Amino acid sequence: MTPSRPYIMRALYEWIVDNGCTPYILVDAGIDDVMVPEQYVKDGQIVLNISPTAVVDLNISNDAVAFNGRFGGVATDIYVPVNAVIGIYARENGQGMVFEPEEAGDIPPDDEPPEPPKPEGRPSLKIVK
Repeated sequence: MTPSRPYIMRALYEWIVDNGCTPYILVDAGIDDVMVPEQYVKDGQIVLNISPTAVVDLNISNDAVAFNGRFGGVATDIYVPVNAVIGIYARENGQGMVFEPEEAGDIPPDDEPPEPPKPEGRPSLKIVK
């Protein structure tokens, strides 16, 4: 099955916004392909405000969170793979979710699944009358 994280993130984002709160995501900036302003990273992590008033062209896909935001007045394209999102929560009350780190085995392979093992020896079926 595909990972549930992006589906949960989209649902929590909608829930937070519908309740008049500000959605924040906590990101592990050390994960490959994360594109965030390095000067705002602290202890390998960055908190991003993804509210509709703070970002442009927000897209929470099954692969990544991408948007255009402003940092120090400079427009910046942000790209965060879904597995780099540590959590999503409301700034006002902290309600949301922290995700378990993904292990290599949790990510579905890109190629064909392996063939099931073939049985060894003769079948052990009997004729029943």
